[in-house]
Amino acid sequence: MNFCTACGAPVALKIPPGDSLPRHVCGGCGAIHYRNPRLVVGALPEWEDRVLLCRRAIEPRHGKWTLPAGFMENGETVAAAAMRETMEEACARIELGAMYTVISVPHIHQVHVIYRSRLLDLDFAPGAETLELRLFAEDEIPWDEIAFRTIAITLRHFFADRSRGRYGFHSEDIAAPAPR
Repeated sequence: MNFCTACGAPVALKIPPGDSLPRHVCGGCGAIHYRNPRLVVGALPEWEDRVLLCRRAIEPRHGKWTLPAGFMENGETVAAAAMRETMEEACARIELGAMYTVISVPHIHQVHVIYRSRLLDLDFAPGAETLELRLFAEDEIPWDEIAFRTIAITLRHFFADRSRGRYGFHSEDIAAPAPR
């Protein structure tokens, strides 16, 4: 960040009085600009013994498989974001279930939230950000083609919970990948 969104003056990265972290502080009007993690919200749509995955038509991870999910918008609830993203990416109507996974990804300033959900019907189609959709049984999941670690983690929890016959809430953190 180089300029204040309130007045347009240059900002400097410094620790404001009473704070403990560096923030972008405007040299003109004194506004403190907080940059906080972004929420990625989605659903794990189920139909009988299968889950609906979307093959991405956009970067990052173009061509890889994921659950319908995306950035939460201002003015919406977490649940509404999950339903909106499912409609946008899969044109699918769902009944939202319980929040299922919350995965912190601090090295990219994101928190991923996935709800379990039930497809209301099989009337779904690729949205603008999706190449294709498919219902996968557990033994059909293209594990090497899953777009994001958070999605693979969520799917692994889901199938493990299903085999145990009970579903729990899962929360964890993902460390940054090791440098190559």
